[in-house]
Amino acid sequence: MKIKVGLFGIGLDTYWAQFDGLLSNLVAYQNQIKDRINTFGVEVVDAGMVDNPVKARKAADFLKSKDIEIIFLYVSTYALSSTVLPIAQKLKVPVIILNLQPVAKLDYTAFNKLNDRGKMTGIWLEHCQACSVPEIASVFNRSGIQYEFVTGYLQDKEAWSEIEAWSDAARVAASMKSNRMGVLGHYYGGMLDVYTDITKQSAVFGTHFELLEMCELKKYRDEATEVQVCAKIEEFNRTFEVTPECEQFEIERAAKTSVALDKLIERHNLGSLAYYYEGEAGNDYEDIVTSIIAGNTLLTGKNIPVAGECEVKNAQAMKIMAEFGAGGSFSEFYLMDFDDDIVMLGHDGPAHFAIAEGRVKLVPLPIYHGKPGKGLSIQMSVKHGAVTLLSVVEGKDGIFLLVAEGESVEGPVLEIGNTNSRYRFPIGAKRFLNEWSKQGPAHHCTIGIGHIACKIEKLAKLLEIKVVIVA
Repeated sequence: MKIKVGLFGIGLDTYWAQFDGLLSNLVAYQNQIKDRINTFGVEVVDAGMVDNPVKARKAADFLKSKDIEIIFLYVSTYALSSTVLPIAQKLKVPVIILNLQPVAKLDYTAFNKLNDRGKMTGIWLEHCQACSVPEIASVFNRSGIQYEFVTGYLQDKEAWSEIEAWSDAARVAASMKSNRMGVLGHYYGGMLDVYTDITKQSAVFGTHFELLEMCELKKYRDEATEVQVCAKIEEFNRTFEVTPECEQFEIERAAKTSVALDKLIERHNLGSLAYYYEGEAGNDYEDIVTSIIAGNTLLTGKNIPVAGECEVKNAQAMKIMAEFGAGGSFSEFYLMDFDDDIVMLGHDGPAHFAIAEGRVKLVPLPIYHGKPGKGLSIQMSVKHGAVTLLSVVEGKDGIFLLVAEGESVEGPVLEIGNTNSRYRFPIGAKRFLNEWSKQGPAHHCTIGIGHIACKIEKLAKLLEIKVVIVA
């Protein structure tokens, strides 16, 4: 999803006639910033150089008309705060203040040898971005305007990493606002930690919730054609290692359900799904729900995450991970290995096949633990290397994000037809589990590849909710 982000520079028009070349140099720096941000998968709307209050009003109207999600304010030199406040007040979007010098440091020797204090003052003004930073913060604090700083210089890798992370976070926030989540069936009875207030979820993330009926899914399953089922089985074989133990009957059953799921997603334009159903033994809906894991895994691997046990909060977390490009696989704590200082997490599906270590296996399960029936399941581990865990938590004071960074490490796993991997954390397994659990999340979480806590932290700031990082 490509979003629009705003950009404007600030300066002081009094300077331009005093210092030859200053304005053109500052505009050139702003163009560099615009071109670089454009490479981050967003569309930059540039309001140009704002150097007096009249231009500020015009820039505010222009940016407001472009429906931007976030604004980057480039402090090009000292500028009056009156050139900033009208824009921030009108736009009412998060402001990221770019305090970026042209270079890491001046060549002081060469500078002082110029022996022309007028020219030297012009060069200093070209590098005095920091001068306005406290002034802008003071006015924003007193006006109740949300803002953040990125401080550095134009070739500063750390600063650009921050700017890219803000761009990604704004894109993910916009994606969550436009997301439609299906809720199919009902909660797993008695899992009080999983229950959530979907009105709060809509208020925080902007998600639309579409409440779905099993009879609609059954209708699409009954309508599945032989051609569609055969095509789906071919997709299973391309995506998974379909083990020889899988009975043809079970493969066909799962393929029919997968065809129906695709139709349900398309019909309601869904970007995520939470589901669970448990009825009388032998009924048609049980036939569907016991053949659903393979199809849900296909959807999840295509960044339409599906969470079992009707875990709406975890479907939200999975969607966040998917939008950040990190995958996001449905997980819960399996066991601990105290000798190796690791925690093992996994689930009986669905999984995110795109972040698997090796090929994902499609295997039969003689029984779904804690659930009715039997059928096919997914066996995989998450890629070895850096990972981030995320949980959307509903606490007594509202919704917040819980995050930990760790590593997916090699070693034996449980080959029981489930997803499970070994994870090591910098604070150790015991402390990690204690600190994570104390925050009161549901027993599910999502796991994505890479260390992206800094991006999730920025997303939380854009959503104006708390984030807790335990590792």
